[in-house]
Amino acid sequence: MTAKVTVEEVERVAELAHLELEPEESGRMLRDLNAILDYVAELNELDTKGVLPLAQISELESGGNANVVREDAVVESLDRAAVMSQAPESDGAFFKVPKVIER
Repeated sequence: MTAKVTVEEVERVAELAHLELEPEESGRMLRDLNAILDYVAELNELDTKGVLPLAQISELESGGNANVVREDAVVESLDRAAVMSQAPESDGAFFKVPKVIER
């Protein structure tokens, strides 16, 4: 594969993901991402003519229960009042949780 991920690209992706990478982490990420791209390039060399594309692995034919899907049935859900009464904090309709993202 000729296209390689650069240190600048790793830093930009980390910035977009709001990640703070240490210098040694950036190096590992660079190596890992390039290894993934090399593997994908290797996979792209495989002859897949005659292989049907899959949307789900369950589309594969097998002797087991791979194609068996449970019936879609309506079932009773939990009573909101009973659940909310057990929550450490709630407004009666929603759970209240501490803020975890600072911007």
